Amino acid sequence: MAANEPNPLDRIAALGDPTRRGIFEVLAAGPCSVAEIARQLPVTRPAVSQHLRVLKEAGLVKHETFGTRHLYQIDVIGVAAIRDYLDSLWQRALINFKAEAERSFAEIGKSQNKENPK
Repeated sequence: MAANEPNPLDRIAALGDPTRRGIFEVLAAGPCSVAEIARQLPVTRPAVSQHLRVLKEAGLVKHETFGTRHLYQIDVIGVAAIRDYLDSLWQRALINFKAEAERSFAEIGKSQNKENPK
């Protein structure tokens, strides 16, 4: 991760706002302009622009300029960073679950051996 690149928790926090989540979901369907996004949500164009700035700073959205038109789209690199973070949490949870299950299984085996000595 580059020095000025947002960390996964900052990216997740940016999606904590319902309006930003709505904008992100609109962009999941494909690139849109500010006006196109504003038409789909109950927010003004200036508000959409402010939310897009936050999403862009979080590395979740990028934009391209075509003449006078600015199209925003999801930044797949930022989304992949969130997914990698969540996958790492899931992997740790699975490893811990496996260790606990094996420990419990071993303890059950010990108690059964005490009850039924050979």
